[in-house]
Amino acid sequence: MSFSPLISPQAFQDGQVLLLDKPYTWTSFDVVNKLRYALRRFTGQKNIKVGHAGTLDPLATGLLLLCTGKMTKQIDAFQAQEKTYTGSFCLGATTPSYDKETEITTHHNLDFLQKNIKYEAIQAVIQSFIGKIEQVPPLYSAVSVEGKRAYQAARKGESLTLKSRPIEIFEFEVEKIELPEVFFRVRCSKGTYIRSLAQDVGQKLGVGAYLSSLRRTQIGDFKVENALAVPDFLALLKES
Repeated sequence: MSFSPLISPQAFQDGQVLLLDKPYTWTSFDVVNKLRYALRRFTGQKNIKVGHAGTLDPLATGLLLLCTGKMTKQIDAFQAQEKTYTGSFCLGATTPSYDKETEITTHHNLDFLQKNIKYEAIQAVIQSFIGKIEQVPPLYSAVSVEGKRAYQAARKGESLTLKSRPIEIFEFEVEKIELPEVFFRVRCSKGTYIRSLAQDVGQKLGVGAYLSSLRRTQIGDFKVENALAVPDFLALLKES
């Protein structure tokens, strides 16, 4: 059942947490900008505050928390909460961005994977990442290095060295294996890059991997099944 936000100019000014289901290929900022424009028109307030609590990559879908008005002061607290994702990674291939944004650079055929990668090996590697670990963010990320966004330097072909960061993986489960795809569920701390996790799994298995799909299903106690699609939220504003 979808959540029901209070639809009134004052309610948005006082502050609300909006649960949205981010569409595929949209950036998190695309969603923020779309809703900010709509709320400015609806409330008549050009200075209404709108911000999101946790970026999703363009090729990911799922739960995005947007805060309006005075609730924007709580963004840091929401960002610090645990996140849960489902998705898949493709074994036997790698990309510079660790996902489908960039072209495949190395590749093993399906026959090779079926002969050399066993179910038990995948399970063992997955389990090895549970706990407190150090993770290096992807080069194609918004991490700031020497005043530059890493992805900006990566797209220009510049060389950057990113430092590892402490994160924690609370749960990491294989839901299904259909080689070359491995479908998973992961619950993790703030700051975890699932693209890096996929890449690291592939590296540890010795065949490479990239993230082929990702959906955020939960942030703290907020769940994607209670979220509204962006068009549905915009329709609520027009109907009010």
